[in-house]
Amino acid sequence: MTTSYLLVFVGAILLSFVLTRSVRNIAIARGWVSAPSLPRHIHTNSIPRLGGIAIFGAFAVVAGILAAVPALRGADPKFSSRTILYILGSGTVVFLLGLYDDLRPVKPQVKFAVQAVAATMLFFGGFRVFQLPLLFGSHSLGWLALPLTILWVLWITNAFNLLDGVDGLAAGSALFSTLTVFVVSMVSGNFLVSSLALALAGAILGFLRFNFNPATIFLGDCGSLFIGFMLSALALAGAQKTPTIVAVAIPVISFGLPVLETVLSMLRRFLSGQPLFAADRQHIHHKLLERGFSQQQVVWILYVVSAACGLLSLFLLYPSGPTVGVVLFVIGVGIWVGVQHLGYQEFIELGRVASRTIEQKRIIVNNLSIRRATRALSKAQRFDDIRDVLQDAFRKNDFDGYQLQLDPSAGRRSISILPESSKQPISPKIGWDKHSAGSLNGAQGPEWKLTLELASKTKRKLGSLLLHRRYSDRPLLIDINLLFSGFNVALAEACERAAIHAESSFEETAESNHIPGAMAAEKSADVGFDSLARH
Repeated sequence: MTTSYLLVFVGAILLSFVLTRSVRNIAIARGWVSAPSLPRHIHTNSIPRLGGIAIFGAFAVVAGILAAVPALRGADPKFSSRTILYILGSGTVVFLLGLYDDLRPVKPQVKFAVQAVAATMLFFGGFRVFQLPLLFGSHSLGWLALPLTILWVLWITNAFNLLDGVDGLAAGSALFSTLTVFVVSMVSGNFLVSSLALALAGAILGFLRFNFNPATIFLGDCGSLFIGFMLSALALAGAQKTPTIVAVAIPVISFGLPVLETVLSMLRRFLSGQPLFAADRQHIHHKLLERGFSQQQVVWILYVVSAACGLLSLFLLYPSGPTVGVVLFVIGVGIWVGVQHLGYQEFIELGRVASRTIEQKRIIVNNLSIRRATRALSKAQRFDDIRDVLQDAFRKNDFDGYQLQLDPSAGRRSISILPESSKQPISPKIGWDKHSAGSLNGAQGPEWKLTLELASKTKRKLGSLLLHRRYSDRPLLIDINLLFSGFNVALAEACERAAIHAESSFEETAESNHIPGAMAAEKSADVGFDSLARH
């Protein structure tokens, strides 16, 4: 058995090495190269991208020899040449799809459709997701087995394709995943799957000699899609002889890096409103490059991540080892820390939304204060009433102060309500600050202001309401739209009524004291509201 494994592995390495060099030289001679023509490309020279031909060729030859030479199978009575034909046949469909896409780009919908056909071939060959572990044990999937099998194959196949953005990354990550599949199948006594996994590992390793930075040949879609498909197929084949929880958890965890890349890519594109299948330069390896790491450093960092995922998945093979929950917790913490350091703006925004959800009670309180103020302003007749309403409204929310500035042409020349410590009147205002007297004038540091222009339903301009807030990391926990959807009109109409009421009060005062009308108008700027100023 050991001799068979050694022959398979070494034979795949040698074949892949020779084929990769030959494919590279032929592609360069005939001009079949990839120029750095897109923004996401990070290579600077024209490089062949047909390396998948060498990997496919080496794997196919070794798999064919395994099927044809009984001596290499050992004493395994369950070894079936039919199994190899199903795996290799469906893999050939995906390889040809990738090869065509390397020569003439194919739309994502077409690629998914062809991959689904290949997955269906696997399903009818006996390789399928047959059970799913749930809360109360494992349950047979019935008719759901086919769509879930197709989903699994599409997910893993395209996951490795997404990683193919830095020299040696996709191939190296696949190598760690393939070796994990080999160990799991060997421990489970599945000689067929372990032999095919070792053949794939050898083919990848022989190619990686030319693909590591600085690469002289790329995988291309024919390589990345084929590798991803074969890993998804081998995981399904190995799952037939292992306990359900192990069969489901180990492949997902061992393929951790490409699985994570796929999930992150779909989530961030969805959150940012971009097409889900549009290529971009926001993948994990791109983010690491932006942080100043070289290509080789990025590859080694992600190699460590891939190796760690494979190692963690192997712990699940032993009953005395960590449970699935413990392993998933460790991986979850690692993912959370990693995503935080990568600085994805989409997930920062998602965190902000989650924080706002937790603080929803405070938002409701602030919003209700504005709604109640809107209703109270509809009944206000005097500036005393307006002042009380505004103080009640803005004392309970996240603004640091407010100023109500009235246009003298609105009927009052000057209305000034200032903090007690303020000696020099400034522009006409009703103002309140819950922190200190000087902050309205910027004494406590820089601030921003929201100006709410006041105009009644008759379009008469009455002044403005200035809302003050200091610069800080505190979120503004209020629906700002409430200020523009009724509150501003209610405040403007209240000021208009108060101005009319004030003018009529001044005229009555003037008549009772026998003051000429012109003099009463002049004194309207200074008297009549002393009670407000003393508040």
